[in-house]
Amino acid sequence: MFDFLDGYDVLGAFWMTVKLTALSALGSLVWGTLLAAMRVSPVPLMRGFGTAYVNIVRNIPLTVIIVFTSLGLADIFGMTMGASDDFDAQGFRLAVLGLTAYTAAFVCEALRSGINTVPPGQAEAARAIGLSFSQVLGLVVLPQAFRSVIGPLANVLIALTKNTTVAAAIGVAEAASLMKTMIENEAQLLLIGAVFAFGFVVLTLPTGLALGWLSKRLAVKR
Repeated sequence: MFDFLDGYDVLGAFWMTVKLTALSALGSLVWGTLLAAMRVSPVPLMRGFGTAYVNIVRNIPLTVIIVFTSLGLADIFGMTMGASDDFDAQGFRLAVLGLTAYTAAFVCEALRSGINTVPPGQAEAARAIGLSFSQVLGLVVLPQAFRSVIGPLANVLIALTKNTTVAAAIGVAEAASLMKTMIENEAQLLLIGAVFAFGFVVLTLPTGLALGWLSKRLAVKR
């Protein structure tokens, strides 16, 4: 029944999806945390930048951002994300950049909602003993915020895994790109769709269950 899979590197395509997800998740977590810090910063310029970035990026389709990283940054501005002349490697790096830039806006908002759950008195007490804004944020507020938003961050990660399919628009050989090729070459539309749907369920369902359990385990008791 699944003889049509011969000659196609399905596992390799899903491995590319995993790499896109992992690197983009790491980048968006770092950038999203910085954006969240900007949004609650006492400096008006930083708050303005964080707010503008989140509101603009969240309302731009991901496909537009991914294509811009390829056509805009690479073709027009010559940004190659490294010295390699390998087109596939360049497309992969640009896809990670676009996914990171987009997902970070959602990570920022999830974290900001977590920051809002921390009682203001804790931050005031920390400032009263002489801690700076960055110390209050890093030592008091963010640790509690992260614990309270594990669930929402899990949803962002699952959405990111599915959003990696957009990378096919710039030629990255991930799962959706291979599925498109197989549909064009094989007369097994339903089976191909079932195989790739099952693959994404395998990637996302355990992640959601594990992070959901972790969210309950680390929930902040108030």
